[in-house]
Amino acid sequence: MSISRIVAQLLVNRGIRTAGEGEKFLHPKLADLHDPFLFSDMDTAVRLIKKSAKKKAKAIVFSDYDADGITSLVVLKDTLAKLGLEVFHYIPHRVKEGYGLNKKVLDLVKEKKAELLITADCGINSHEQVKELNRLGVDVVITDHHEPQSKDSLPKAKAIINPKINGSGYPYRDLAGVGVVYKLCQALTGDLLKEELDLVSLGTIADSVPLTGENRIIAREGLIKIRGTKRPGLQVLLESSGIKGKKMTTEYVSFILGPRINASGRIDSADIALKLLSSRDMEEAKGYAQTIERCNRQRQKIESVILQEARDLIDKEINFKEHKVVVVAKEGWHTGVLGIVAAKLSEKFFRPTILISLTDNLCRGSGRSIKNFHLFQALLDCEDLLDSFGGHRHATGLVISKDKIEIFKNRINHLVKERLSFQDLIPSIDIDAQVNLSQIDSATIAQLQLLEPFGSDNPEPLFYTKGLKLKGQPQILGRQTLKLWATDGALTYPVIGFGMAGFLEDIIQSDSFDLVYKLRIDSWRGEDSLILEIKDIFFSKSPV
Repeated sequence: MSISRIVAQLLVNRGIRTAGEGEKFLHPKLADLHDPFLFSDMDTAVRLIKKSAKKKAKAIVFSDYDADGITSLVVLKDTLAKLGLEVFHYIPHRVKEGYGLNKKVLDLVKEKKAELLITADCGINSHEQVKELNRLGVDVVITDHHEPQSKDSLPKAKAIINPKINGSGYPYRDLAGVGVVYKLCQALTGDLLKEELDLVSLGTIADSVPLTGENRIIAREGLIKIRGTKRPGLQVLLESSGIKGKKMTTEYVSFILGPRINASGRIDSADIALKLLSSRDMEEAKGYAQTIERCNRQRQKIESVILQEARDLIDKEINFKEHKVVVVAKEGWHTGVLGIVAAKLSEKFFRPTILISLTDNLCRGSGRSIKNFHLFQALLDCEDLLDSFGGHRHATGLVISKDKIEIFKNRINHLVKERLSFQDLIPSIDIDAQVNLSQIDSATIAQLQLLEPFGSDNPEPLFYTKGLKLKGQPQILGRQTLKLWATDGALTYPVIGFGMAGFLEDIIQSDSFDLVYKLRIDSWRGEDSLILEIKDIFFSKSPV
């Protein structure tokens, strides 16, 4: 394997030690996906589903309401229908019902006389509901990727396909919910199901799971499929969001497509997104896309209001010398957007952050964490205070009685103080390599693109170059964007800094500066040029 020293360093930074591992990372192939039957319960799940199909039985798929859940539902329904099952579905309302199996799906089972229920992206903590389904004589197959609240006690389903449970048998634990469904569908059909990879990758990337191992393979192949998708709904969404025809990246999925799919469930009903992605008619799909765009605009407005209100509460209530976790609560907050706002505040203040919408009794909240703190484990240690909860290491949801919120604040702050050092609460930048501008040649740029797709556990590389000087006059674009030319004396590159207009005078007055940056390829009229995007800047000589 012939690669540059820079790319070799980046691979080592990502835990890759051998040429074979490097080859698999840089050139991921669908053939490298694990056998789905490595899941210990996969044989049982496939046998049950095929038995139901042979009987022409009715089946219900119960899914989560987010992008991961919706894409899981579409992929699973398509596969089950091809097997001959009559398939119904149920998606709970995010605000009115909350997460997980509930009484309404039990009513649907009775109404449809269903004999099989399969969960998608949920179910691993639904003990009582599964017990009731068993009593009704319904076979239950759970597909999920969330953490079980108890490692020793799982719902009594006929089969559980979840890489995070003890004894799952599966060698890769970081699949998204749609990734788990994809493995089930592979097992049912004996096929790689390449035509489903547009949705499998969309749900995987939107759920912010690590883009390593199988997820990397799914994302790499699926991004290509998204750009050339044959689904009318996805074609229309690409057009309405302004990215049709562009090279598909994880950023487009994470910040453009994913939020739009999620917006329908946050603001209205997730069934709108389901209908969009399932539509076979272009005109029908355009109507659903318009509704989703409207939901997304409304989501942005609500999110902006809650963000400001939460910041006001933080200024008033949080003493960062004492409080290692941010927990704030207010009446009237729309629970559909609390997770997004919590993520923004966690990033800004570099603290685990939980927002709670207050009501007279049971209150719903969402939490987001920083890289060194396992928020789901902390909620496990507060289980006696919570009515219900679920999630992952860095993203959780909870329901709590209003009268227990203050006790919860105190306990979780105590847990964070025990588990995080002062150093853990200081934001840092992980630089991949210190380079000279002369090392950034066309061959290296081409090899760097093989590291894509970027995401969790495979971040976009950050480079550090010392002793650069300003060439020419810097500019301010818009209100906050800084643009300049930097030179090392031999080579000169354009530099852009979003939100960095405040550094203008410092750069002008400084003798030289050091940059931490990402490499960007700017395509204009068929020609590519390289731009350095500033992530941080250090001045070799402090301005007077």
